Amino acid sequence: MTDDSSPRVLIAGASGDTGTELLAVLRPTDLTVRATTRSYATVESLERLGADEVVVADFFEPGDAVAAVEGCDVVCCAVGTPPSYRHTVGGKLVDRTGVSNLLTAAVGEGVSHFVHESAIGVGSSRAGLPLPARLLIRGSLKAKGDAETAIRRSGIDYTIVRPGRLTNEPPNGEILVGEGGDSVAGSIPRADVARVMAAAPFTPDARNRTLEIASRDGLSGPPKRIVDVDWAFDRVEADRDRMRL
Repeated sequence: MTDDSSPRVLIAGASGDTGTELLAVLRPTDLTVRATTRSYATVESLERLGADEVVVADFFEPGDAVAAVEGCDVVCCAVGTPPSYRHTVGGKLVDRTGVSNLLTAAVGEGVSHFVHESAIGVGSSRAGLPLPARLLIRGSLKAKGDAETAIRRSGIDYTIVRPGRLTNEPPNGEILVGEGGDSVAGSIPRADVARVMAAAPFTPDARNRTLEIASRDGLSGPPKRIVDVDWAFDRVEADRDRMRL
């Protein structure tokens, strides 16, 4: 049962690792959560994980993006290319084409905030990722960079989050936030990334910014350009025991 008066949040890529963590964060809240997946086989599992609505969508299809975004107030974009040679060679990737279609749909729908999961290593943060890794995933890094540029130019209110290497460790809350590209590097639990993404639309400090994030205990190298963001975790606070699936 959903409350039509509550803000509707779209989790694009809800069946992925970060997407399921977002579901864990948002399911105890008063927000209406719509999840997307590319497969009908995962619809029931997403409903069990707390999605109020599930839409099967292929974001390579603009019409699917429009249908997914319809009636949503916030978009949390956690789509990404699964492991394959395409991370190296690039080409038609959901990190670029899919995000672009989703962004266009969000602008057309009048979505109030677009939260995008990018990565340290993209654009001005390239120094935060070792050269061998950058070469290995150069295609997807370029695609993510193009998506970031499109978001900034779209006119929509946004928060771009660039996490370091993602882990499946429990959330620790010790999140360092940098801005300016060459700021922080290292690792961070996906659960902490999900908390940041969920809070971003309700955090004035995060509006229209591109932020790098890593865990204090996962840092590689000294942090630079640290910024203080007063994340609205209380707006999307989940019971800590429910934040792991």
